[in-house]
Amino acid sequence: MNAPDRGAARGAEVQSVLLGVLAVLAFSLTFPATRAAVPELGSIIVGLGRTPVAALLAALILLAHRKAPPARRHLGRILAVTVGVVIGYPLLTTIALRHVPATHAAVVVGLLPAATAMFAVLTGGERLPRRFWLCALAGVLVVTFFALSQGVRSLQSADLLLLAAVLLSAYGTVQGTRVAREIGAWQVMCWALVIATPFLLLPVGVEVARHGLHASVTAWLAFGYVSMVSMLLAFLAWYRSLALGGTARGAQLQMAQPMLALIWAYLLLGEHLSVWTVVTCVAVVALAAAARLSSSARPPAGTTDATGTAKPNRTSAHTTRR
Repeated sequence: MNAPDRGAARGAEVQSVLLGVLAVLAFSLTFPATRAAVPELGSIIVGLGRTPVAALLAALILLAHRKAPPARRHLGRILAVTVGVVIGYPLLTTIALRHVPATHAAVVVGLLPAATAMFAVLTGGERLPRRFWLCALAGVLVVTFFALSQGVRSLQSADLLLLAAVLLSAYGTVQGTRVAREIGAWQVMCWALVIATPFLLLPVGVEVARHGLHASVTAWLAFGYVSMVSMLLAFLAWYRSLALGGTARGAQLQMAQPMLALIWAYLLLGEHLSVWTVVTCVAVVALAAAARLSSSARPPAGTTDATGTAKPNRTSAHTTRR
């Protein structure tokens, strides 16, 4: 690889990391915000009603750029994003959060990076060295040990919902990232939201008719966050990050998400933050960084330029073996 190519690769890596960190920070506030909104607005409105709100902005973005509907060859993977990321994950996690604390849910969802890496290998054509899996496994063990130390010792029915949400989201993320390399990261989430909305208007409308929309300012602010940030803006940064840096490697940044949720609880809610929590958070972030650096993966098919427009990728389609 010559000097300009190495410079471009380093620039893409830096951009991937920065966008990924920004997205994970945004995602880490999702569970606390959901937990704040659900008691007053209900699971259906918070879990499914966020999509039409985000879809409105997504449709305006698509219209402003005069984008035609996605090609038929892309529809299957965009539908996977619709079912797994837009509908399945928010609905299942919202229902679960009626029965378990946000911190409990965040710990279970700490399995998401490992699940995403698994689907990236099984369906995305990525190959990862042994050191990557060792670091990823170590991160999962640290998250699990932390959960046990916090008293999360029994499997609840809500955990099954959370595990199903993890699998659906991981599969949808991998499929969405593959399309993002061809049509641009922002289009994937915008089209997934627009496609999902007609199917969600009826159940959300029925719920509104039955219970109304009476809620406090705090609940509405929380709902606005999960609708506009968690459901759209964070995903625009996330898919762009994964398209640039590789799905399995990039997903390891989410190892820090459970710990960040606890930090937000300390900063925003005044909850106690122990030294052990801080140490664990640092360890998880370090393992996520090690997992990412253990591989020199590049996007397997095509990549996108700085504007998110697809362009050919002349580099190898897979992560190099070591």
